[in-house]
Amino acid sequence: MSVEQFDPATQAVTLLPDALVHFRKQLQAKPEATAIRLSVKPSGCSGFMYVMDLVESPQDEDLQLQVEDVRLLIDKGSLPILSGTEIDYVREGINRQVKFINPNATSECGCGESFTVND
Repeated sequence: MSVEQFDPATQAVTLLPDALVHFRKQLQAKPEATAIRLSVKPSGCSGFMYVMDLVESPQDEDLQLQVEDVRLLIDKGSLPILSGTEIDYVREGINRQVKFINPNATSECGCGESFTVND
């Protein structure tokens, strides 16, 4: 298994402080999980959707980002779509949700579940 470490100077994904707190709580609530794994998959009405999983171990070729005590694994195949993304945890009305600020997304569907990128 090859888990590559991110170079903090060229890190492709940024966790904002509220997302870091949220992910820390998620990991504490599921002690068997050691990391948050982030990927994208074709889906929805716009093209892609974000997938986040609490995982016990990385998959082959995952890239690893350590932010304080939170380990974020990024699917290497998803990296071109995720590069430059900031991840936040925001309040919108009475709801709180993980928000992806992705400079590669050119549009989102009306329900906010999927997004499009230009090739």
